[in-house]
Amino acid sequence: MVKASSLVLLLAGAASAGCSNSAAQQSGRREAAAPAVKTAAVTQESVRRSIEVVGTLAAEDEVTLSAQAEGLVRRIMADLGDPVKAGQPLIEIDREKLEYSLDQQKAALASALTRYGATDPASLPSVEETPDVRRAAAELAQAKQARTRADELHKRQLIPQQALDDAETSLRTKQAQYDLALQNARNLRSDIDASGAATKLADRQLRDTYVRAPFDGFVQKRMVNLGQLVNGQTQVMTVVRVNPLRLQGEIPERMAPWIKQGQAITLIVDAYPGKTFNATVSRISPGVNTQTRTFAFEATAPNPDATLKPGTFARAHLETALVEPVLTVPYAAMQYRYGVYRAFVVNGDQLVLRELKTGDRLGDRMEILDGLKLGETIAASDVDTLTDGMKIATATAAAAPARATE
Repeated sequence: MVKASSLVLLLAGAASAGCSNSAAQQSGRREAAAPAVKTAAVTQESVRRSIEVVGTLAAEDEVTLSAQAEGLVRRIMADLGDPVKAGQPLIEIDREKLEYSLDQQKAALASALTRYGATDPASLPSVEETPDVRRAAAELAQAKQARTRADELHKRQLIPQQALDDAETSLRTKQAQYDLALQNARNLRSDIDASGAATKLADRQLRDTYVRAPFDGFVQKRMVNLGQLVNGQTQVMTVVRVNPLRLQGEIPERMAPWIKQGQAITLIVDAYPGKTFNATVSRISPGVNTQTRTFAFEATAPNPDATLKPGTFARAHLETALVEPVLTVPYAAMQYRYGVYRAFVVNGDQLVLRELKTGDRLGDRMEILDGLKLGETIAASDVDTLTDGMKIATATAAAAPARATE
């Protein structure tokens, strides 16, 4: 009985071992089964090229104002950050001495006008019409008549020679007096012109006691304090015009032929995430920078509400006129390892690894510059788990989009 029991146990053990080996073999076959992956084809699309550049926003106009008069700062009428209008007074310099100088010049002008016989320097009579010249002219005419009568009477021997000589002398005297009056009138007119110019200069110097804004803008910096002594070379304030602003940047040499003046640009600044601003290309340098192989350009950005600030960095997006055919693959079909994009080409039931040279990202697809050919099929699912030479079972291929990207 003991031997029969032992035989039964041995047979049972053998059967159990056989079942275990069969299960292991089935499990191994399941593990060795090729995984199913989706595939996608390398397609060609027409793409309108665009470029992204980083530039700096600069003020359209920026000027540092200097005092044109000498004296103490009497009033500060605008300060840092204040909006100003063209012609608005910003700084007032003491005016008292210049007011006295203007009054003195006005008095000198009035005296010259009185002597000339006029009231307005803008409507002066001719020198022949001044009072002294008219009086001298009348006396000269009278002397000429007396000389003519004396000559006639002397011819008829009604007056002696002495009387004729006296009439001749009187005529010469009156002629000299007339010439002198005429010269004095001309001198007076010159004095009036000089006094008028001196008066205008004194008035201008008085007006220069106000430092005024040259254009609409904002005060960027104030350099003087109340009571400070300034002269004609003292810088007092900096004013900037912020509407519009100028974007200054550089475009790659290869893309320069496809960017023109008047072309629209969109801007993004860090201060306003998610918000875009419009600009227009206004200037393009005619020469390339040999160090960077780029062209400098400027764009004009309207800024009516002063949202954008001078000196801010901005990222600009420029659509070009260049349309090119390019090869593309789904972005998700690429594997990224060690700084390189890779794809797996389907060769029968086996994968072949290809390293890729990529271009621009086009939405959910990537431009391929090198590494793949048009029409090749690549793995498009579970790419992070795939390896070179791996056996696969091909699933339904992903449909390639037919579109033109702009």
